Amino acid sequence: MKLAFLTILATAVSAATRFNGLNYNPKRPDGTCPILSDVKLDFSNLQPYTDTVRIYSVKDCNQGEPVLRAAEGTNWKIYLGMWVEGNDASYEADKAEIIRLSSVFDLKKNVKAIVVGSEAIYRKQQTSSQIADKVKDMKSVLAGLGLSSIPVTAAETWPFYDQILINAVDFIMVHIFPFWEGFEVSASNDVIFNHIYDLKKIANGKSIVVGETGWPTDGDNYQNSVPSIQNSLEYMSKFICRSISEKQDYLWFAAMDTPWASTNNASNVEQNWGILKSDYKTPKYSGDTWFDCSKVDFSSSPSSSSSSSSAASSTRVNSQSSSSSSSIASSTRASSQSDSTAGTNTATNTSMGSTTTSRSSSSGPTSLPSSTSSGSSLSSSPLLGFYKSIHNLISLFI
Repeated sequence: MKLAFLTILATAVSAATRFNGLNYNPKRPDGTCPILSDVKLDFSNLQPYTDTVRIYSVKDCNQGEPVLRAAEGTNWKIYLGMWVEGNDASYEADKAEIIRLSSVFDLKKNVKAIVVGSEAIYRKQQTSSQIADKVKDMKSVLAGLGLSSIPVTAAETWPFYDQILINAVDFIMVHIFPFWEGFEVSASNDVIFNHIYDLKKIANGKSIVVGETGWPTDGDNYQNSVPSIQNSLEYMSKFICRSISEKQDYLWFAAMDTPWASTNNASNVEQNWGILKSDYKTPKYSGDTWFDCSKVDFSSSPSSSSSSSSAASSTRVNSQSSSSSSSIASSTRASSQSDSTAGTNTATNTSMGSTTTSRSSSSGPTSLPSSTSSGSSLSSSPLLGFYKSIHNLISLFI
């Protein structure tokens, strides 16, 4: 039965490797803001691989309008992001822009969901209660616009998705990067799915979308994680084939390489997560079919290899400049084209290593730890020391 299913699956993806969705920043290779023709060209270059993208802010570079205009009259689906920082200025700006865009476009036709924030709880810029309140606020805004059918979620790293946030969102959007936990690529498929299984235990039946995962194709090693085309393709093939088998929705990080993200990039990987090269059109991987799921061994059990592997993680310190202020933030992965750039037109990203943390003998915590900023405790989690180290590291730059 399984073999027959995989045979059908292999046939379905034979024309080209297809992704459920891609994380996309429409800034140009030199970091300048896009115009409509740029976005249309990007969509044309990405069309063989997906029909769904996620952006991180509608107001940053005013990208919401050209993205929606390029999608207008097509089958493209867009996750519209709202950037959230320590104050509410960027959130309010994105909210006002979504309200304006609703008068220009029929958002129900192309908008798949609204995504409030991206790792703001992890960065300690917001509490889970504050993000939950913003999710509820956006639901109210959409209802007032006659758009209550558009779901609202928040994007957060897996240890910080607590019950407060779960109760507020329509579905869970989680970021998971085994690369930045220091795993060998051979173990990483089990790592990400064990995190998903743990999250399902507290999800109250809500669906889970992996909002970001990926593997860089070049740059410096991180612990046991080695960037390369071969390793990226191995992680991609196992994750996607298993996601299809388990009906796990996801957005791959990322659509294109981002040369503009290389400034002050200590780990030299931030610009190297794309499926397309820095010309925004040439695929990194050979052939039309990058892998065949009938030939990919992704089988595993929820209690497999991540339980005995050693873990590590990394922080990213982002210098986000604007006319009035700058903020320094960290993340569980040194990605380039997502949250490190939203809310401003220019950004400098610095990747920094952090303390190694051992995983427990199980596949993960029985219940995911709640964010300390929401009033719950991380004391029962093996990640406590790691996150304290991150927070101490951040304080050096504030």
